[in-house]
Amino acid sequence: MNKPPLIWTNVALFLITFLGAAILVPWYGITQGYGLIEWLAFIGFAFASGLSITAGYHRLWSHKTYKTKAPVRFLFALGGALALQNSALHWSSDHRVHHKHVDNNDKDPYSAKMGFWYSHIGWMLREYQSQRYHDYKNVRDLQNDKIVMWQHKYYLPLVVLMNIGLPAFLGWLNGDILAMLLMAGLLRLVVVHHCTFFINSLAHVWGSQPYTDRNTARDNGFIALLTYGEGYHNFHHIFENDYRNGINWWQYDPTKWLINALYWCGLATDLRITPQERIESAKLKMQLQKTQHRIASLNNCDELLEKLQAEYEVLKSLLADYYIAKKKLLEAKREQLSDQQLVQQVDEMKQKFLQQHRSWKQLTETF
Repeated sequence: MNKPPLIWTNVALFLITFLGAAILVPWYGITQGYGLIEWLAFIGFAFASGLSITAGYHRLWSHKTYKTKAPVRFLFALGGALALQNSALHWSSDHRVHHKHVDNNDKDPYSAKMGFWYSHIGWMLREYQSQRYHDYKNVRDLQNDKIVMWQHKYYLPLVVLMNIGLPAFLGWLNGDILAMLLMAGLLRLVVVHHCTFFINSLAHVWGSQPYTDRNTARDNGFIALLTYGEGYHNFHHIFENDYRNGINWWQYDPTKWLINALYWCGLATDLRITPQERIESAKLKMQLQKTQHRIASLNNCDELLEKLQAEYEVLKSLLADYYIAKKKLLEAKREQLSDQQLVQQVDEMKQKFLQQHRSWKQLTETF
């Protein structure tokens, strides 16, 4: 099979920046040294560009998991240029195709089933997409966003301004332009590039699948540390319209925290959250499937499989009843109605569900 021609601009970009970060950055550090300001700028620029991709390109524009004000969108547009991962319009178009056709080697632009190298960076090095995804029909909604279209039109000048002009200006203020260009510009760019690319590659091969096995996406807390919370990728691929990736308080998801902060400041609205019942149902279904698979390898397993299925049906029914009652209670509270009987009913159903869940957990962990 003949491979498409190389995109020499992309090849040169990734090769030169990587070699520069690997050679020039340590050379200058050894010969001249970097000060605290350069290190702080490296961290600040990394978070600014990384969060502009995760909170802006990804959760705002690609998935529309929340809405935000024009000044925030403007900053995300600048941060996206700083990240140098194409315009928000182009990035979102590719990403929507990825979710629609995940793991389809013929349609997913960065299918993990094409291999680690391809999904990490290889898909950008050759003309794989030249005839497939550049009409932007799947992002017509974003074409109504003036900021998105402004960034798309002036993307290259913005890239130069943000990646060279801004670090050079800060370096001039600090008295060492080259040090700032190397740290806040070059090294930061390469680190953010490959950490972001890990979402397409590493997050599809390493980790757990607690919510679905219909695709290759995995949950991995370590990858979340590198990707501003995007490492909970198995959750994301089944609940892509949720503004959160790390749904538990202890999960590292600074993108979620940023969106929450914008909401508390009145700069974000319409935060979309998956109903907890759907999340719990997905987890139970996966636990059932995994336990069935383990039991199926045992001798005389029919009786065990029947028991497992029966326990699952009971637990699923209790879960549905509990959330129906809980929804009624929340509606009563919103209407400022006091219904002690309903409160007691919800509490009793919760206890029944938790008791059955303990029995279910014990059963599934036995095998």
